[in-house]
Amino acid sequence: QLQLVESGGGLVQPGGSLRLSCASSGDTLDYYTIGWFRRAPGKEREGVSSISSGSGGITNYADSVKGRFTISRDNAKNTVYLQMNSLKPEDTAVYYCAAVGHIVPGTTLIAGAYDYWGQGTQVTVSS
Repeated sequence: QLQLVESGGGLVQPGGSLRLSCASSGDTLDYYTIGWFRRAPGKEREGVSSISSGSGGITNYADSVKGRFTISRDNAKNTVYLQMNSLKPEDTAVYYCAAVGHIVPGTTLIAGAYDYWGQGTQVTVSS
C-alpha cells in the first residue's frame, strides 16, 4: 500500500512562493504518475499539475497555474515537489498529492484517475 505525505504548506503573501513536497515511505514514487490537486472552500477539487512515471517525466499543468507552478521529481529522495511562485489569493486551498500506477493519457488532471492520496496540506495566500 502506497502512503503519501504532503508537506510545505503555510501562509504566504500574494506574490510569494512555497514549495510543496510529496513523499512516500513505501514504494518508489518513480513507478507512479503523480498529480497535485487542490480544493478551495466551497469549490470542487481541481487538478493542478502532474508528472508521468519513469525517466520521461512528462508534465502537465492547469491553465490557472501555467508559468507559475513547476512540478519535479527527486528520485534519490523519493519525493515529488510542486514549486509555486507568484502566488495569488485564489491559490488558497488544501493541496493534495495523488499517485497512480497506470493512467489513461489525457486524464492526468482528473482526480478519479488516481488510486492513492495524501492527507493534504493547507496553503493560504493572504496579506
